Amino acid sequence: MRVRQATLDDLDLLVPLFDGYRQFYEQPSDPDMARAFLGERLALGDSRIFLAELDGEAVGFVQLFPIFSSTLCRRLWLLNDLFVAASARHLGVGLALMDAARAFAVETGACGLELATAHTNSTAQRLYEGLGWRLDEVFRRYELPLP
Repeated sequence: MRVRQATLDDLDLLVPLFDGYRQFYEQPSDPDMARAFLGERLALGDSRIFLAELDGEAVGFVQLFPIFSSTLCRRLWLLNDLFVAASARHLGVGLALMDAARAFAVETGACGLELATAHTNSTAQRLYEGLGWRLDEVFRRYELPLP
């Protein structure tokens, strides 16, 4: 397995994975939207995407967005998206992507990584907790959906 940072040249590999990720979260398939969104993120450099390849096939990705801790005055990375193709699950792809995200955070001097996942996504929760991630029991997370 190979995990590497993706570039704009990888859009054709990333789009089906990102579209699958969106469908996992009950969004309609829209490869054109996926291409536009990822292309803009990569072109502007406002996210970092790591791509996992197994036997030459793209099988997963993790996307990180930069955020900052005002209290620590340091960078954090928001691990916003993690997806492994159904054909590659239980082969260590998720673990390899999470390791790449952690290594990148350390390399960039970040004070940590943050993520959120669905309450029902027990598979992902087991992965995160097995890697030492802790459930936040101090802060309550809120959202304000906008039209």
